[in-house]
Amino acid sequence: MTREQQKQRPARRPNEQRQRSSNPQDGKGAMPNQAPNRTPRDKSTADSTNIKAKTQNKTSHSSKQPQSADDEILDFSKVNYLTVTRQQHDQRVDNFLLSRLKGLPRSHVYNMIRSDEIRVNGKRCKPHDKLERNDIVRIAPVKLATREKPIISAEFAQGLLERVIYEDDGLLVLNKPAGLAVHGGSGESFGVIEAMREATGKKYLELVHRIDKDTSGLLMIAKKRSTLKALQEHLREKTMQKIYLALVDGWVGKDSQVIDKPLLKFNLPSGERRVKVHAKSEDSKPSQTQVKVIQKLDINGQKVTLIEAKPLTGRTHQIRVHMASIGHPLLGDDKYNPQDKLNVRRLCLHAHQLEIPEYDVISAPLPDDMQSLIGTKTA
Repeated sequence: MTREQQKQRPARRPNEQRQRSSNPQDGKGAMPNQAPNRTPRDKSTADSTNIKAKTQNKTSHSSKQPQSADDEILDFSKVNYLTVTRQQHDQRVDNFLLSRLKGLPRSHVYNMIRSDEIRVNGKRCKPHDKLERNDIVRIAPVKLATREKPIISAEFAQGLLERVIYEDDGLLVLNKPAGLAVHGGSGESFGVIEAMREATGKKYLELVHRIDKDTSGLLMIAKKRSTLKALQEHLREKTMQKIYLALVDGWVGKDSQVIDKPLLKFNLPSGERRVKVHAKSEDSKPSQTQVKVIQKLDINGQKVTLIEAKPLTGRTHQIRVHMASIGHPLLGDDKYNPQDKLNVRRLCLHAHQLEIPEYDVISAPLPDDMQSLIGTKTA
């Protein structure tokens, strides 16, 4: 068509153009290459596709098979993927990590979360997020000593098992000997919890609380997460009572008293941790210990008192520091009683009794080495 003919061709009216393009089903008005209308997908098909996609998202981020979160991480120098089990269901992300990255400062763990070095199902997470069963937690490489399973002799394992004085489906209570740490770290290759896991073959065993390495007596170990949460709730709400027996220097004047003095943690120049009574610091924590005199003794010309101590608050070294603050430090306490004239070779502090709601009272007798000091020497 020439330019002259194009100029003479009448222009198409606007309403005619709209009419021809308004009905794509009409073959005459359909535009070339226009796709026909598509029938919407069935809703159930869409839902099942979404569920499948979510499931695939939990496993597609790792080319390797994730390990169970019940098992210990053996190599921290590589990326680790952990599958959350029912034991960790509903646990916070930060608590989940702190229990597995032992020896790593808390600040470092929280920095890893903020820096996107921790992911849950391939997504960023926050410290307070709750984990669900079958979630996949990705942990970036960290500079942490590679853990090796402790070598526990059959004799040592049997000795620990013989010290179990209470056990049910969820709780195990051990009469811990003095001198054995409750967990590994800080120069200890292993502690009670690692040894018990090895001795019993149980993947899930967790400390409900801690007692000092040099303290003997009752130690609670949870066999189920539900039991762990319930017992720790009792500790927080102070509905569980822990009773200790101790031998202290001198004769305690009052038969019964409550020591109410705030305590402050601090570090020596060597880096070793200590606690002291300090009322003026903002970092001091309120602390109360109920003390009752059981027996006054004379041991080799040295005045000694056997006391019952109930910590009404749960501070580090609470009984030891409180008794030292009233002039009656514990025998054998190299931290708060360095001038001990009796030269006792162990800290004379024993976790004697547990009073837990809905449980019978659980008790551990005074150990032989403390009992031998007392003998029948009454003042």
